[in-house]
Amino acid sequence: MRSVILLLLILIVSNVWADDIVTGSAGNSVKAKVVSEFDNPWAMTFIDNERLLVTTKSGKLWLVNARGEKSLVTGVPEVFAGGQGGLGDVVLHPNYANNKLVYISYITSDNFGKTRYATVVRGILEQSDKPYLNNIETIWKQSPARPGKGHFSHRITFGLEGTEHDGKIFITSGDRQEQIPAQQWELSLGKIIRINEDGTIPPDNPFQNKGSLAKTFWTVGHRNVLGIAFDGNGALWAHEMGPKHGDEFNLIVAGENYGWPHVSEGNHYSGVKIPIHKTRPEFMAPLLYWVPTVAPSGLFFYEGEEFSRWNGNAFIGGLKSRALVRISFMKGKPFEAERFSWSQRVREVEMGFEGAIWVLEDGHSGRLIKFTNPDK
Repeated sequence: MRSVILLLLILIVSNVWADDIVTGSAGNSVKAKVVSEFDNPWAMTFIDNERLLVTTKSGKLWLVNARGEKSLVTGVPEVFAGGQGGLGDVVLHPNYANNKLVYISYITSDNFGKTRYATVVRGILEQSDKPYLNNIETIWKQSPARPGKGHFSHRITFGLEGTEHDGKIFITSGDRQEQIPAQQWELSLGKIIRINEDGTIPPDNPFQNKGSLAKTFWTVGHRNVLGIAFDGNGALWAHEMGPKHGDEFNLIVAGENYGWPHVSEGNHYSGVKIPIHKTRPEFMAPLLYWVPTVAPSGLFFYEGEEFSRWNGNAFIGGLKSRALVRISFMKGKPFEAERFSWSQRVREVEMGFEGAIWVLEDGHSGRLIKFTNPDK
């Protein structure tokens, strides 16, 4: 009985509730507001300062307001959920205000689940008493389909307006736990994909002489990329989970090979050693890596007034590390600056229109939490 009571007390202390203050490892504080709760949430994106979309792994897309009231969005295609796969990312088209286009990634199958692959579709969000997705179009399919339920990745980001990436969409494609495909030109596994917003292939992608599929590749040699975003200067960054430790934070440069599975800052789960990046200088090395693992998921760069001192910092969610992780930069090189931890796995991070930091916890009762500045 005493052990049960002690466990309950630990769970109560480790959680955050309305108006709780969470102090980071560098002494900064954020104030928590629990907004809503979901069954295995995976991603979110803001429509405006009052509404956001949230995906859950089982295949449900929710329209949520700032008070936490939820409406189910219908019209989402059938999702094959299981393992690490299900309904994944959700992002708005940069011109959403006019075209109402929403992009989602999810896991599907052409043979009743025997083999599975990630896909990205877009549709028009019709908002009424019962919101729904209309005019669904497929713009990308992960190739080939594989058995197993791991390392799909399928994170999405749009290029910044007014840059060479205007009208382009970047999609992360995991190695499906098969390793070697990350180095193979005839497979889209273990790559970062760059295509036009309608799914056509830009002629300025770097790998024009490696076969038709490779023309969609922006970079190769990735393991499981669960966060991708542009910083305020137009540079593209992504993080990926290492094998046993060795998670990476990478500056993504067109045409580069990031080395998986030939090099890593971690080792195989079996204990077999993997050469580190410095032994193979032909591969792009991470600018920041973690040993032990943080298991990163979600990524955004902060630019707002709520926490103006953090402008230009990156934020990631930590699954294994159970934290919101802040990354700062010194002379262009990233370093971990702080962790905010309340002993819950963090699946997704995002910045609201008003500058608050929002997170989605992982799991069957994953909460949507809004963090604001306690000094305001």
